[in-house]
Amino acid sequence: MDIEDYTTDKIEALLQTNTRLNEQVKHLTKQNEAQLELIRELEAHIKEFEKKISKKDGQVSVRRNGITVMFIQFSGFKEIMKGASTGTFYDKLDEIHMTFDRIIEKHKLDRIKNVGDNYVCGGGIAEKRSTHPVDIALAALEMQKFIQQFSEEHSEDNEHFWDVKIGIHSGNGTVEFNSKKKKKLYALSGEVINTASRVSDLGEPGQVVISDYTYELIKGYFTCDYFGELPVKYRGAMGLYDLKRIKRMYSADRKIGLLPNEVFMTKYHLKEFNDLEERVLNYLQKNLPKHLYYHDYSHTIDVVNQAELIGYGEGVTDEEILLLKTAALFHDIGHTISSPGHEEHSCDIAREWLTEYNYSETQIDQICDIIMATKMPPNPQTLLQRIICDSDLDYLGRMDFIPTSNALYRELNESGMEMTLNEWNKLQIKFLTNHVFYTETSQRLREVNKQSQIERIEKLIVE
Repeated sequence: MDIEDYTTDKIEALLQTNTRLNEQVKHLTKQNEAQLELIRELEAHIKEFEKKISKKDGQVSVRRNGITVMFIQFSGFKEIMKGASTGTFYDKLDEIHMTFDRIIEKHKLDRIKNVGDNYVCGGGIAEKRSTHPVDIALAALEMQKFIQQFSEEHSEDNEHFWDVKIGIHSGNGTVEFNSKKKKKLYALSGEVINTASRVSDLGEPGQVVISDYTYELIKGYFTCDYFGELPVKYRGAMGLYDLKRIKRMYSADRKIGLLPNEVFMTKYHLKEFNDLEERVLNYLQKNLPKHLYYHDYSHTIDVVNQAELIGYGEGVTDEEILLLKTAALFHDIGHTISSPGHEEHSCDIAREWLTEYNYSETQIDQICDIIMATKMPPNPQTLLQRIICDSDLDYLGRMDFIPTSNALYRELNESGMEMTLNEWNKLQIKFLTNHVFYTETSQRLREVNKQSQIERIEKLIVE
């Protein structure tokens, strides 16, 4: 067709379409660039971290921002020592420390070298974790309960017990450890540990006192009472709070408030999801085969976003959103092992990783069922499976269909499925014609544009 055959209206329509497509491509490019920048920052941080390692003795000293420290003070030693053997005294202290060690390991916290006879631990020390302030608070309540029970046992024997005060603060500090040692014991200095020590000083025996910095990070999960103020140089007064319990609505043991319920854990996992997402995307970028131009890490980002969008459109619960986003995050990770049968490989990796993140067996089973629903040809049986299928092929009804389908065409050709552009267009028509969106949300948002793509490609086919 010659240019003279186009009317002004047709040319204007083509220009508008081209402009929309270019804007869509720019938007997607910005999204990809943002993720790449995040990965670059992480890699730069790792390189900077590695530079600080002394080749001679493996000592590392690194600045950490946004960490949380729990400082536990033991006092009243003189009274305890009266009439007691030194061996008995330290046996009891060792028993307490060993129990504390088990608790912090359970909550994925790090042991910090003791300051005097005190016990110190922290979150965000060895690795970044969005949930570490919540982890610290859960551990503190568990330790508080243990100390109360331990004290009661010794009170029955007319024995004096330590006065134990717990202080928690979130801030910045310098972490030191030896990289050559398998089991690392961290040393910490700076504002965060100094303030945590002062916070514990102001508390009453048996009390868990937290700074206002930590309070802001955990107040959505826990009940806290205002306690008082701590004078801080250059700042003025720092608010202090008495950590009481898990909020009743989030507590499995509503009267006590020590055990989180399923609603708490869903809220927790949604907060933790950013950490998991960063880990998976970094893994995909490093391990996906280079010829996967369509099934790259940006496709995973897209499916995660669409799963959340369609999920909310379909009115699913917060826990179901968590299951959907997690399944979307892992649905193509199996390509790092083998593209044929990648769904099964994705499930294997998901089971291994999600166990580390305390997903329940039931949740992991559901996530794997959702992943398997993306296997071609799709046959989704549940609402969540229908949502993931629509999320995985959402581009079929979007304005970025052309660049996305071009990436898939290039991927298939380099994977050995060679075809001409005309053959590809015929294959696309067949696929688009047989394809159905399963959810009302996708039908409403994508079906019209999908039909327009069919009409556009039909004009390109040469018989």
